[in-house]
Amino acid sequence: MIGLDLTEMDDILIEKTIVFLEFLGIDKCYFVHVAKDLAIPQDILEKYPDLLAPGDESLEALISDKLKKFNFPENIELEVFAEEGNHPLDTFLRWAKIKDVDLIIMGRKETLEGSGSLAKGIAKKAPCSILMLQEKRPPGLPKKIMIPSDFSEHTHMIYDFGERISDELHAELVPVHMYHVPHGYSKTGKSFEEFAEIMKENARHDFQKFVSKHNHPELECQFVLNDGQDDGKVLLDEALELEVDMVLLGSRGKTKSAAILLGSVAEKLVMVNNVLPMLIFKKKGETMGFFDALFKI
Repeated sequence: MIGLDLTEMDDILIEKTIVFLEFLGIDKCYFVHVAKDLAIPQDILEKYPDLLAPGDESLEALISDKLKKFNFPENIELEVFAEEGNHPLDTFLRWAKIKDVDLIIMGRKETLEGSGSLAKGIAKKAPCSILMLQEKRPPGLPKKIMIPSDFSEHTHMIYDFGERISDELHAELVPVHMYHVPHGYSKTGKSFEEFAEIMKENARHDFQKFVSKHNHPELECQFVLNDGQDDGKVLLDEALELEVDMVLLGSRGKTKSAAILLGSVAEKLVMVNNVLPMLIFKKKGETMGFFDALFKI
């Protein structure tokens, strides 16, 4: 399911979605526009003065025309619809559940007008995986991918997919682990720097044990000390410094929260990142339908 907002971002999102279709094994796409009011905006009426049909039909026609303009692949089954609701986030998520989608694709704006609140809300509450594609990045499959890692059992699932990307696309995987120095470190008689080194060594040991269970045990992890900054900003700064072109995230880490909810660190990264594409994995019920599709490639 691809969320559109009838702005210039739609063109960018459609073009980038086409690039990912074959790789993600997608065979059907729902293009959806949800708004509190489906009255056709004045600027669109001025551009298309012949629109006389009800709002939803006219908007659906506009979206269909955009898909034709970008030569959307004919082998992909399409469904286009516009929905009205007082709470667009709830309406969008309801349709995602009704259509039983495996993946939601949303755009993130950098310079175009818009708060991005709908995309952020969907990332947090969606019942399936989410791919967030940014405004300014040129279309293309990733070649260098960062995987924030806490070495939890849930992270194994992300690594399995990350390794598949590496094999299929010859993409470089960059595991990143963010660690903290506990507040009570001074009671140990160690300095901040000394205790930070202890935490880093412990994390390095945990990573070696974790990565030994995967197909690429030669991977090296980047260890990043967070000395009190926002977790999301620390990870984004590291991603930009490493010059990655995508971030893979899991929906939850060491907490036992419901799988449909985004973990706290992932949520913080979503809030601050509007420059790098992100793929957020969420377990869909008791099955991994999205992964099943991916691994048929």
